[in-house]
Amino acid sequence: MSNEQEYRFQVNLSGMINILSNHLYSSPNVYLRELLQNATDAITARGQLDPGFIGNVTVEISGSGSQTTMTVEDNGVGLTEEDIHQFLAMIGHSSKVGQDFIAKETSFIGRFGIGLLSCFMVSDEIVVLTQSVKGGPSMEWRGKPNGTYTIRQLSTKLSPGTKIYLRCKPDSEPYYEPQMVEELLFYYGALLPYPVRLQANGVAKTINESRPDWIMQPELARGRRREVLAFGEKLLGEPMQDFIPLQTANGRTGGIAFILPHSVNLNTRRSHKVYLKQMLVSDKAENILPEWAFFVKCLIWTDELQPTASREHFYEDERLESVREELGQSIRNELMRIGDYEPDRLKRIIQLHALSMKALAAQDEDFLQTIYRWLTFESTYGERTFGELLADNKKIFYTLSVDEYRQITHVAAAQSMLVLNGGYIYNHELLERLSILLPELDMERLLPEDVSLSFEDLTNEERNQFYERIRLADGALQRFRCQIQLKRFAPAELPALYTLSKESSSLRSLEKAKENSSDLLASVLGNLGTSFTESAYSTLYFNLNNPLVQKIFNSADNQMFTTAAQMLYTNALLMGHYPMTRQELGVLGQGMVKFIDWGLSSNA
Repeated sequence: MSNEQEYRFQVNLSGMINILSNHLYSSPNVYLRELLQNATDAITARGQLDPGFIGNVTVEISGSGSQTTMTVEDNGVGLTEEDIHQFLAMIGHSSKVGQDFIAKETSFIGRFGIGLLSCFMVSDEIVVLTQSVKGGPSMEWRGKPNGTYTIRQLSTKLSPGTKIYLRCKPDSEPYYEPQMVEELLFYYGALLPYPVRLQANGVAKTINESRPDWIMQPELARGRRREVLAFGEKLLGEPMQDFIPLQTANGRTGGIAFILPHSVNLNTRRSHKVYLKQMLVSDKAENILPEWAFFVKCLIWTDELQPTASREHFYEDERLESVREELGQSIRNELMRIGDYEPDRLKRIIQLHALSMKALAAQDEDFLQTIYRWLTFESTYGERTFGELLADNKKIFYTLSVDEYRQITHVAAAQSMLVLNGGYIYNHELLERLSILLPELDMERLLPEDVSLSFEDLTNEERNQFYERIRLADGALQRFRCQIQLKRFAPAELPALYTLSKESSSLRSLEKAKENSSDLLASVLGNLGTSFTESAYSTLYFNLNNPLVQKIFNSADNQMFTTAAQMLYTNALLMGHYPMTRQELGVLGQGMVKFIDWGLSSNA
């Protein structure tokens, strides 16, 4: 015989309230959101029974300090006595859907049956007066945070709907202040399609009377620029630069993407305001737009996404993924439309948010073809748009890294070569895509050693004259696997240029890593270094047009010449932004000491 017995879970309501206030909800402010949401759902339910029904919500504040009372009244569907037992007294049960309450499609916002409990964060008692449109007596429900409640029938019959009374509990006075309540009602209910009224201090006010008609038809916003920007500033708290209407194919999600008036960091997490069934449920939605769309802040309204229990975020499911993709496509399409009809407007947007535009263009070839002329690049001709660079009718070169660009920019500029810095994020990807999209474009990657092709060779007489000097300099730099070339090139102010082949670059990286590694790892890296062939040599070009180089190569002092060659080598490394090894730093230090000593000796 089994001794097994069945028990029910006992819910500690005080503990539940603590969880709500400290873990589920971000602030006690949400109590008003939950009340407004319940009213919205009640009005929605009555509207399904009576399509011609017009709903409204009234919030009234009376008294002051700890004696303040708030009432929230709606003319929605109301509750029967059975509804009260089932939905107000059973935590975790919702009147909105069946058992599969997360996945099932619903016309309501609340689905978790815990929203009313949030009122215990600001009140020690909740009183609900309600009359169901289905008939039956009017009912009163009183709940307390200790888990007890009472229900009684009223002797008088109320109008259909629900009225909730809250009495301010100690230290909760700020949540009953009329100004704060007004701000919260607008914050959560600005887009509701029925009036939300506030009565306080003898004054009645409709909170959402300025709800614009383009809310449900975002494409109408294009012709209402001033109104849309003013509305966005009111809801988002800052003036915006521009905006883009948003709409999914099924029309169930839409909104306005406001373009921020300042550039933002690529890693900035941009949160958006999302209205579910036209009531704000989240102002922290970070995952509703693609990551590249960090240059906008949105007002989005939807009736198809599923909120989490706190109603402050949305489930990451296939539906959200589809909505995110469609909203991103709306932004793409509108920017392309602006490019076709308002190119100056697009140019301003791109200049303000160049990084965002490049991020999008790197993913979307159609968009790249639309905006490439307005994308800006650092070049040897200055900071220019790609369209301006094309107008110069010159062959375009680009580098893959910032270091490559820095190493050759002075020499390339002196040779009148047009070189673009492809090292910044997205730049070289965009340039490579453009070389494919625009086959008529004369553009190719430029390596540092390629710049030397424009250098002027020495005459036979000069080669004979400086043969021994070149051989001596080669020997001085042999330990650095660097070979010497003596050329003439511009600018004359540059004494030397250091370039690396692919193999010598890899070897240099290995040697640098070896210095900062443990003995075991250094041994492994050393073995890897032996696999490089004799071609793993760098090249140091001495510029015979430079007066200092001329003096050095015409010097009769071999020791001074050798030291000067090594110093020019380390100087070229510094000019090219190459990280130096310990050995090279040692040569630089020793050389400086020697030249100081020679200088002091000559003045003695």
